[in-house]
Parts: sequence; C-alpha cells; structure tokens
Amino acid sequence: MPLELPRLPYDRAALQPHLSAETLDLHHGKHFRGYLDTVNARIEGTELAELPLEEIVRQTQGSLFDAAAQAWNHQFYFQCLHPRAGGDPQGRLGELVTRHFGDAKRLREAFDRAALTLFGSGWVWLVQHSNGALAIQVTRNAGTPLTGESTPLLACDVWEHAYYTDYQNERARYLEAFWKLVNWDFVTAQLRD
Repeated sequence: MPLELPRLPYDRAALQPHLSAETLDLHHGKHFRGYLDTVNARIEGTELAELPLEEIVRQTQGSLFDAAAQAWNHQFYFQCLHPRAGGDPQGRLGELVTRHFGDAKRLREAFDRAALTLFGSGWVWLVQHSNGALAIQVTRNAGTPLTGESTPLLACDVWEHAYYTDYQNERARYLEAFWKLVNWDFVTAQLRD
C-alpha cells in the first residue's frame, strides 16, 4: 500500500505571519510529497511496501533511507508546529527542561546555537535519552534520531527550503519565528513514561 501524504494539521495559511502559505506549499506540497513519491517508487513490489514509514527508515540505507528519513522528519516537523502555540513548555516537560537546561530560555539559546552553527542542511532536535535526560541533537542532511536510542521530541528543519521564501538566508530570524509556533502539547506527548 503506497504511503500517502498526510494533510497538514492546520490550514496552509494558519502559521502566518511566521511561516507563509507559500512556504508551506513548497515545503509540504513539493518537498515532502517528493520524498514520499520517491519512497513509494522504490518500495513498490517489495516487502517494504507493507511497512509504516518509521520502519522503512529504520530498515534501509542509502538513497532509500535518505528519502524515507526526510519524509518522516518532515511529517514530524509539521506536527511540532501549531498556529496557537509558542510560549514555554509546562508541566512535566517544563520540569524536565528546567532540570536539564536551567529554564526554557536556556533551552532556546542552546537549540538556536546548534541550529546556527550547523553548516549546510540538516535538522536540530530536542530528544530524550533512554535515561530520561533531555538533550539537543543535530543531524546532517536526512539524519534522524529514529536510527539511534533517543526519542525525538521536537524537530526544527534547517534546510534552506524551510525558510528561504520567508527569511532568505536569515536562519536566526526563522528560528525566532519557529519558537512562536512550537506545539508544546505535541512535544510533551512524545515523552517516554
């Protein structure tokens, strides 16, 4: 069964003025769709065709892994955003952020530092290690925490297509906008028990 492009969890214009409908059309409608089309073409008629995307990521390598991981990363990223979001994490997540970073401001500073120093394209993640500790992880290109031991909680796409239309080469301005859209409820739901 072919993998289908999931609908955005909000209207394509809902993240404005932080991310434009044009950016979401390009990012979701073109790039994400392209990765899924590539995966579907490569898995058709194989035992992988019956697996969920997450398992395809875990079981493949090379160019199929690249397309599958990019598709999964994008799917996760879009869920990390919401038009009525932002602010600071609350509850259990807020307590963990305080324990491991000092406070939400320090988390954002460390996350931004990682995003701004990543040369080229990739992803910045807030992850939870198996011991419960929170950490920031950077993956290059199609890399994803799914292939390791850590649980992804929050993703920020720092490929240029994620922000060029709205912010040109100003990744720092994109990050400012990103924090206004972070869906902390989704992030909290990813925590290990």
